[in-house]
Amino acid sequence: MTEARLRDMSEPGVRASDADRDRVVQRLQRAFTEGRLTSEEMDERLESALTAASHGDLMAAVDGLPDELMDDVVELRSTGGSVKRAGEWRVPRLLRVDSTYGGVKLDLSEAVIEHPEIEIQLHVRHGSATILLPPGATADANEALSEWGSVTCKVPGRRRPGRLHVRIIGELTYGSLKVRHRRRWFGTPR
Repeated sequence: MTEARLRDMSEPGVRASDADRDRVVQRLQRAFTEGRLTSEEMDERLESALTAASHGDLMAAVDGLPDELMDDVVELRSTGGSVKRAGEWRVPRLLRVDSTYGGVKLDLSEAVIEHPEIEIQLHVRHGSATILLPPGATADANEALSEWGSVTCKVPGRRRPGRLHVRIIGELTYGSLKVRHRRRWFGTPR
C-alpha cells in the first residue's frame, strides 16, 4: 500500500474498496504462510476482510500483524546522475526512486522478484523514466503523473493470476514515463 493508502486506512470510517480488501487478503495469506496465524485465525480474519465495509473493519483483520511494507522498502536516490538497475538485482516490495537531475531506468526482466505485486514510487524532477518488465507481467501506471511530459504504459493493466503485477505511482515534473516489456532484437534482449 502507498503512504497515502496507509494514511487512508488510519481513517476507520472510510469505505473499503474491492482493491483494499484484496490487498488485506494477500497480506493475511502471507502471514499464514509465515506461520503468524493458525488456520482458525486465518479463517476468521479472511471472513472479516472479505465482508469489510470500512477501513476500520480491514484494520481489525490485520491487527497484530507486522506492517508488510516496512519490512521490504528500498530507496534509490540521485541528485545529479542516473538511477539504473539491470540484471539479477533483488526487487523489494516497495521501491522508492528519487532523482533530482537524471533519468531512471529499471530493468525488471531478469531481476529477482519474490512478491506477486510490487510498487514503484517515482519522484523524478528533471529526467525521464523507463521501466522494463518481464514477459507476462502487468502494470498499473494510472497513479503516475507527468507535468511536462507523458506517461506511456504498453503492457496490460489488469492483474493476471500467477503473474507479476507492478503498481507505479508518483510524479515526473519535467520528463516522461515509459513502461513496457523488454524487447528482443534478433534474439538479443533490448
